[in-house]
Amino acid sequence: MKAFTILLRRELGLAWGKGGGPLLALAFYACVVTLLPLASGRAPERLAVLAPGIAWLALALAALLSLERLFERDYEDGALDLLALGPASLEAVAFAKCLAHWLAAGAPLALAAPVAAVALGASPIIIPLLFLCALAGGLAFSFLGGLGASLALGSKRGGLLVAVIVLPLYAPPVIFGAGALDALAGGLPWLTGLVLLLAYSVATVALCPLAMAAACRNALD
Repeated sequence: MKAFTILLRRELGLAWGKGGGPLLALAFYACVVTLLPLASGRAPERLAVLAPGIAWLALALAALLSLERLFERDYEDGALDLLALGPASLEAVAFAKCLAHWLAAGAPLALAAPVAAVALGASPIIIPLLFLCALAGGLAFSFLGGLGASLALGSKRGGLLVAVIVLPLYAPPVIFGAGALDALAGGLPWLTGLVLLLAYSVATVALCPLAMAAACRNALD
């Protein structure tokens, strides 16, 4: 447990010190939320309908930032070899990296999502559910992004490869979360969408570190 705590503190320090913390992700999120309404039209009633979907799309795109360097930085300077030989397993290393990414970028983005949705004209009634969905969805985005980053280790176009790998995997949480929000806004049952989103997020947290560790071992070999 002590080794994992040290790992998590190290990854949080790297995320804030060299990855820009939440500032870069929040700036990108604000840009996407600002530009998409300009492309879809200024009609308030149209923006109110699109607001939850725009907030989710911006959240998914902003989560892609800094994912390429999640493992690549340690792989290039040899730190990943040392981590593989350390007291913590590679699965724990992968878990710590993704959890730190979520704490540094995913959680702040979840705080920004309700603000962006209301600014676009969404009903305030969806704010609590949107925040919960953004937290759970952001957790899934971080772990799925870590999976893509580990599979892209050593490739020349890692950023593009990460996006190709993870964007299809981002579709289920976006569908479940947006579906729950649309159902709530329309006065329909929304609990099923939330449960599916939470189940998907729990599955990614449980399974992705195993796949990430296997991908890292393959890259190191």
